[in-house]
Amino acid sequence: MDNSPATLHEGRRAFIKAGLGLAGAMVVPVFLPACSSPAAAGPLAPNAFVTVGTDGQVTLVMPFVEMGQGTYTAISMLVAEELDIDLAKVRLEHAPADEKTYAHPLFGVQVTGGSGSIRGAWEPMRKAGAAARMMLVAAAAQEWQVEPSSCIASRGEVIHAASGRRLAYGALAGKAALLPVPTAIVLKPATEFTLVGTPAKRLDTAAKANGSARFGIDVFLPGMKVAAVAACPVFGGKLGAVDDSRARAVAGVRKIVRLDDAVAVIADHYGAARKALGLLAITWDPGEHGAYSTALWERQLTEAAQRKGVVAVDAGGFDKLVAGGARTTRAVYTAPALAHATMEPMNCTVLVGKDQAEVWLGTQAPARVQAVVATALGLDPARVKVNNHLVGGGFGRRLDADYAGQAALVARSVDYPVKLVWSREEDMQHDRYRPFFRDELVAAFDAAGAPVGFSHRFVGASVVARYAPAWMANGIDGDAVETAESIYDFPSKYVEFGAFESPVPTGFWRGVGPTHNTFVIESFIDELAHAAGQDPVAYRRALLEKNPRALNVLNVAAGKAGWDARRKGRPAPGTGVGVAVAAAWGSFAASIVECTVGADGQVTLERITTVLDCGQAINPDGVIAQMEGGQVFGLTSALYGKLTIDNGRVMQSNFHDYPVLRISQVPPMAVHLVASSEAPGGVGEIGTTVIKPALANAVFAATGKRVRGLPLDPEQLKRT
Repeated sequence: MDNSPATLHEGRRAFIKAGLGLAGAMVVPVFLPACSSPAAAGPLAPNAFVTVGTDGQVTLVMPFVEMGQGTYTAISMLVAEELDIDLAKVRLEHAPADEKTYAHPLFGVQVTGGSGSIRGAWEPMRKAGAAARMMLVAAAAQEWQVEPSSCIASRGEVIHAASGRRLAYGALAGKAALLPVPTAIVLKPATEFTLVGTPAKRLDTAAKANGSARFGIDVFLPGMKVAAVAACPVFGGKLGAVDDSRARAVAGVRKIVRLDDAVAVIADHYGAARKALGLLAITWDPGEHGAYSTALWERQLTEAAQRKGVVAVDAGGFDKLVAGGARTTRAVYTAPALAHATMEPMNCTVLVGKDQAEVWLGTQAPARVQAVVATALGLDPARVKVNNHLVGGGFGRRLDADYAGQAALVARSVDYPVKLVWSREEDMQHDRYRPFFRDELVAAFDAAGAPVGFSHRFVGASVVARYAPAWMANGIDGDAVETAESIYDFPSKYVEFGAFESPVPTGFWRGVGPTHNTFVIESFIDELAHAAGQDPVAYRRALLEKNPRALNVLNVAAGKAGWDARRKGRPAPGTGVGVAVAAAWGSFAASIVECTVGADGQVTLERITTVLDCGQAINPDGVIAQMEGGQVFGLTSALYGKLTIDNGRVMQSNFHDYPVLRISQVPPMAVHLVASSEAPGGVGEIGTTVIKPALANAVFAATGKRVRGLPLDPEQLKRT
């Protein structure tokens, strides 16, 4: 075999020019983190994501986190498609904490969230697989002394079409590893997809069903102990005095650790730690926020709304319209603070050694965990190793790393690994909550009654300003204002956001901006339709003529749900149907909810019809499951999601007073996907986004009572 530089250079030019036999293939430049070329033949690793072993095993180092959303399956499909192998042939490894190598292409940091996994992976992960395919084909062509264009990759082999010769990937991996990594990548055209766009079984289903899947809470290490913790229940408060005499007498207790704002018990098992924790006599120092309450928070937001915020959109002279005498309609909405309530309790295992530490957990942000733990322990981040696991529900909660920092502070007092587990109560009352928002909406109309202007002024916490200040653009929190100007065609639009920070810690919650903004806007649009005496779907159609994808999902949803027939019929007392449209994260959705509201004000869900245009669906089954799960999450928040604060602390503590939707309450749900060749959009949060206003609008249709703040209050919906 001739491996001279001249031959390698010619081979590289040939396979790039020929496109490796893929008809109509797209050649794109590649900027993937590369692995250094091996000194001798070995596994093929053209980049930091894909490795083809000499046994033919394909390993994908997954830069995103699996939280139940199907990311591991869908992204594996992208790699398998480009390599032309069975999906089952892909083996997964969690990416280490490495911001430089595994930063999210859309966000610039190593995170999973923002409905961004597929959007961020669509080209890079296909390129990662295609680069390996190109090198395998080039290696085979070199072996056979033929043109790469005469060879094809198929089912884990490279085949020379003319002679019928074939070589398995494993046999080619060593030779391919010696070739230069291409700088231009030939991607499969969509017309040749055999895997992408087809329903695929989840790769993680079997392990989750038989119990072999490992989440953060499943970590078990030799010599490991378990810790339970209680933090000051008042936001910003500190630990005062602790009498631990009774707690130390509990069998299995190893150590009681005092932190500035918390106390933890380390024991042989969680039962002993929890028992001892309950026997501690703790005096808390509430600090300056001991009198904070929901009522005070609401008053502060009302006062903040009187001040000028940051103008995000100012087009068409809305103020001039109003000053010129345009008729206006106004409404004030609120969106409450919400907890994440992840199914897997917050947990983190840490082993602190001399000048180093190792961490085991499930996180949406491995590099952030690394940095937080390093800061807590006074270490160089390079001395902190993070082992990531499957995540039993993130919803944005595990984008933060406060729990990892706390676990590190507890573990540094001992010389063995400690798994810190937050109880449900600890999690509910020490979350990073979805912010409380107050919104003022105004619509302006011309003399004929046509809507010509839209204004949206709102106040609330800026999560981005705290979490990633570098993402702020000209003082604007892009997440908070996303979708705030509405998807509708108003000639004049004005959006203003006033950031107000309360003592309550806030964070990302399954789409902060769009989930909040879409609820208030879609509810307000419904108000405008009814005030004009028009059908809510027809009213939206007239305002969506310049937004064809949004208009299409609305029309298809109306047809699938039989909207016209239901509106024209005579509904039974207390029954209603409502509609909402959402456009965010590159996707478009419309939902129609049918419900019944009893004389006691209780809401019963009857049927839900949703149409989604998310561009190219990678795994349609996974997309539908994501939409269903997102809608259940959204319905839960619309029906029950509200935190109340009194004396500086969250009053809710578990699912008895912060309930979730039960299986028996979930109605028939139909999700229809629009076939599309557009680039993939996000689907993790749009189901949550679109369902809440659709339900609120259905409740109005059933009761005539307009809901301007969630959750739905049965007392307000009672028939009188």
